[in-house]
Order: sequence, then structure tokens, then C-alpha cells
Amino acid sequence: MGLQIPELWILRHGETEWNVAGRLQGHLDSPLTETGLAQARAQRDILARILPGRVPVLSSPSGRAWRCARIIAEGLDLPLSAEAALREIDIGAWHGRRIEEIRAADPARIGDDPHLWKFAAPGGESMEAMVARLDALLARLEGPTVLVTHGVTSRVLRCLVLGRPPEELAQLPGGQGVVHHLRDGRARLLG
Repeated sequence: MGLQIPELWILRHGETEWNVAGRLQGHLDSPLTETGLAQARAQRDILARILPGRVPVLSSPSGRAWRCARIIAEGLDLPLSAEAALREIDIGAWHGRRIEEIRAADPARIGDDPHLWKFAAPGGESMEAMVARLDALLARLEGPTVLVTHGVTSRVLRCLVLGRPPEELAQLPGGQGVVHHLRDGRARLLG
């Protein structure tokens, strides 16, 4: 990228009802479970120990991410803003469908990678489009920032910050209730 990326704390939203059911959310939404709410509080507690001051929080406007971001920002008295670039991948015709249904209907499309197949959704977002929106976001960041987002978006974002091809997203750790700390081209998983 060639950009100087500020220190980042990247978080995936907590567990949702659709995560438990194996249903794809994409741009749709599902309520957080009690576990998901506890995961957001755990992220808040991790950040309370490590943030260097009053760092801004940018969140996907999707309800599940926004709810987690509010728990974090309000609990730590941090400024919170919605950021559309942090939305999850647009999975087109697959929004709201169960992964098992998609696999049964078109097993060749899913393949072995747990994430890349989502970029093949009919009418969905391409990898190139996601990379472009996340590159633009990274170019706008002015200093250390907490980013609250989603599973695929978090992984692609971290690939970009770490200088890795975004197609390697499955090689990065995921997780709900954890914090990915990125600084000076290195990543640490805090949980």
C-alpha cells in the first residue's frame, strides 16, 4: 500500500443468533446472543487495559457491530462514529441463507477455503471491490483507531495492513471476543 498505517485495534462483533444457526448475514442483521454481549464486554475490558488514551472508535453501521461498538465506546467514554467501509462483504443472493443450503446446491463453488468462496456469491461483492473500500478507509485514518467490523472484513483489512495478499485471509486468526492489535506491521491477538 505504501501508506503509513496508524496503530489499530480491530474487533469482530460478538456472536449473533445467525452465527449460531450457520446462516449468512452479510448486509443483513441478527441480534447478538448473550454470549455475543459478553464478548463485547470482554473486548471493552481488554481495550481498557491497553488503549493509550481517548482513541476514536469507528464501527460498521450494521446492528450487530454497532451494538458491540456502543458497549465499548460508552463503557470507555470514547468517541464513536459509523463507517460504511467497515460493513461486511455483500453476499448478494446468499444473504440470509444457511451455509449448508449453499453447499448442497453448489458444492464446487464453496471449495476448501472457509472464506474466499463468499466472494463468488451471485450478485455479491468482489475481492477487488472490498480491497478498494478498505484501502480508501486506511488512507483516511489520521491516528490510532479502534475498528469494529465483521469476520471477512476484519481478515481482509488485516491482510492489507500487514502487507499480505488479501487472498490469504484464511491464514489469519479470527475470533469473537478478542482484539487484534496492529502496530508497525505486526499483529498481536489479545484475548
